[in-house]
Amino acid sequence: MLAAVLVCAAAFAQGQLVTWSSHVEKAEGDVYKVIFTGKIADGYHTYTLADEFSATEIMDAAVEGGELVGTPYEISTPTEETDEFGDPAKHYYNEIIIAQDVKVASGNATYSGTIFTNACTGGACKAEYYDFNVKVGGNASVAAPATETIEPAEEAAPAGEKKGSIWGLILEAILWGFAMLLTPCVFPMVPMTVSFFMKGSENVAQGRFKAAMYGIFIVLLYTVPISVIIMLTRIIGGDAVTADIFNWLSTHWLPNIIFFIVFMIFAASFFGAFEITLPESIVNKSDKGSDKKGLAGVFFMALTLVLVSFSCTGPIVGSVLIKSTQGEFWEPMVTMLAFSVAFALPFTVLAFFPSLLKKFKKSGGSWLNSVKVVLGFVEVALGLKFLSVADQTYHWGILDREVYLAIWIVVFTLLGLYLLGKIRFAHDEPLEYLKVPRLALAIGVFSFVVYLIPGMWGAPLKALSGYMPPITTQDFVIGQNSGTANAVEAAPVTDSEYGLHLPLGLQGYFSLEDGLEAAKKAGKPVFVDVTGHGCVNCREMESRVWSDPTVLGMLKNDFVVVALYTDDKQKLDKEDYVTDAESGKVYKDLGRANSYLARTMWNVNAQPNYILLSPEGEMLVPVRGYDLSIDGFVEFLQSGLDAYGK
Repeated sequence: MLAAVLVCAAAFAQGQLVTWSSHVEKAEGDVYKVIFTGKIADGYHTYTLADEFSATEIMDAAVEGGELVGTPYEISTPTEETDEFGDPAKHYYNEIIIAQDVKVASGNATYSGTIFTNACTGGACKAEYYDFNVKVGGNASVAAPATETIEPAEEAAPAGEKKGSIWGLILEAILWGFAMLLTPCVFPMVPMTVSFFMKGSENVAQGRFKAAMYGIFIVLLYTVPISVIIMLTRIIGGDAVTADIFNWLSTHWLPNIIFFIVFMIFAASFFGAFEITLPESIVNKSDKGSDKKGLAGVFFMALTLVLVSFSCTGPIVGSVLIKSTQGEFWEPMVTMLAFSVAFALPFTVLAFFPSLLKKFKKSGGSWLNSVKVVLGFVEVALGLKFLSVADQTYHWGILDREVYLAIWIVVFTLLGLYLLGKIRFAHDEPLEYLKVPRLALAIGVFSFVVYLIPGMWGAPLKALSGYMPPITTQDFVIGQNSGTANAVEAAPVTDSEYGLHLPLGLQGYFSLEDGLEAAKKAGKPVFVDVTGHGCVNCREMESRVWSDPTVLGMLKNDFVVVALYTDDKQKLDKEDYVTDAESGKVYKDLGRANSYLARTMWNVNAQPNYILLSPEGEMLVPVRGYDLSIDGFVEFLQSGLDAYGK
């Protein structure tokens, strides 16, 4: 939840991103030129009047006491550059100036309407609307202000300055770095870090040195490879960056199974089954000194953290990589450095903490062993997430929602019993009496177990929507077939040739072609959900936003729903293969074909993203991404219906 708040704050902290003002100039005869000047917030860009997908537009234009002469036109000159897909693009930075000629019939006229702009940065966009009402003619004939300027919530930097841009991006990157700590694919590394450094050297100074190196390794593992990619892109030219590696790390069975096994091995070690040490042969070959030996293990921990975190950090890293193909050189490197430093800082602090704990070690170290055992239970629970991702993307069917919940219920029940002293491991000492902190923790654990139990019968468990498999994998949902008014609509009622399902009882399609064909027959617009099995934010959007009665009703009644899974590994029939028009590469599985479709048609390279289309496939409104605002989502859907009804 905190991560979502920080993300939203970072993306839209500036409030109104394009600030409009207007004035009127006399042209000739009874014709006047109404000029609109939009000041664009530093670091953002907007689009021309002729852009294919996100054109700036004057909507609902009307003249009382006159008439429009021609169509709106641009006075300012856009920047011509190459977008993230290597295609030519025209963008406006700092300022956009557009105009409309108006003919006045009898001395004075009123020109009214709405200017639509889409302000974007780093792949994230915000649609904005500016209503205007301009007096034309009479005293307003020469450069007289005709409307009030709408100031942003926080005033943007002066139009001509470029310096503020990099600082804004650095601040945003820092917020992203801190926010990542609480995501499901990063948070499991917290107990692993604490336990690893708790077993460190008795030498406090050496422990602090290793903790500092841990943070440095994390920063280097993020910034060095990306800097190399950026430099190679600069030297070789073209789009040398691809999102496939991030998709592979996030969703392929091999890395996910490896991560799962690593977590289970650490958990077993925490329970006292064995101590994790590097083989002596490896240590002797690579490092001769004891300090170097320690650094090898620290580097492994940092590498594990970086690889595991790609499921959540991949889209952020991808946004930075996209910038490297747009002619920017130092900015992506500096931004990634800021992100990685913020991301590494909490883990560095955690690494320092265990080394300091050594000074307070009690006799026998029983309390430290208890901490390790508790962390072991947590590792078992959180490590299941990786097995779950592989299970969903490959449709193995071994870890459905009720199985996942059953394991969690058992794990946390055993943890509660351990805290009460009812279970002991080999290195534990008998618990003579229960201290208050331990009792409080046990109460919290058992309360969590009670919260989990209704999920076995279909309770949504919204607070855990990012960790749980989708409810469509659950075999039994209470009330599903009872006809009761309060039955949970979560049955996997929609199936396709791919064996996929939509959440919340929605009917729909898993192919854009099928969805558009159905929309033409139904006379409805299309709601496209660019999603993924391993997408944590997708599940959270479905649980917290889609489940709202208004949103769910609109999706059911007003749209044809199409879900495009970009990480599904199912093989396509040969006739359904998709070929990259530029590289000639052939995509033979459903996920990569959908990913290519989303990138090329809508400039979308992450999940979740939502697109509203006409039955002919034309985009009705700008793309909407991850945003937990229910009112905002309703407005988004309604804007699509309004655009379709025109």
